[in-house]
Amino acid sequence: MRFWISMLGLITILFGAYRIAPNGGHSQTAGDTKTTPLILEKSDGEHRIRRPRETPIPTGQFTIKIDRKNGGSQKMWLGTEEIPPGGVIAKHKHLGQDEILLIQTGIAHVWLGTQERDVHDGAIVFIPSDTWISLKNTGNENINLAFVFSDPGYEEFMRCVSVPAGEPSSVRVSRDELGECQHKGHVVYEGFESTAPR
Repeated sequence: MRFWISMLGLITILFGAYRIAPNGGHSQTAGDTKTTPLILEKSDGEHRIRRPRETPIPTGQFTIKIDRKNGGSQKMWLGTEEIPPGGVIAKHKHLGQDEILLIQTGIAHVWLGTQERDVHDGAIVFIPSDTWISLKNTGNENINLAFVFSDPGYEEFMRCVSVPAGEPSSVRVSRDELGECQHKGHVVYEGFESTAPR
């Protein structure tokens, strides 16, 4: 657990969530005036359920932990999910955002740009902007993972193709709607490129 707390602290520093003021303290930029410090347990956050769609989905439920709506971060965002054995994150790339996957448990096969390999619990996958990524749970247990983005954007895609936990999630995401959601979230899924203007 200490390892993951240390990693999240390092990621926060790397992505520049804080700016050191001349007096050595932390100062907020103009867009950060509504930022709220948060301490979250594993079960805390905005729980959402993905709606069915043509592209494979890794699992139904995910949690947005920190973003512009949860904590008010204007610079980065973080979420978590569990991917069951056989679950797949479909091939996609993020436009203008770097991502880090923190694989806490399980075994995954990862396709990242021109690389392909198996990774295990404790692995970190850095996904630069505009790099194709896909992942499959090839083990016998759930993969628990956290995903951290350098900039807001993709969380809007995730909200667009899901509903809050507890609401009916059976309405299928149409191909046109998926294109609109990709545009909102600055992401492209292979074979489902958006025709909406950028």
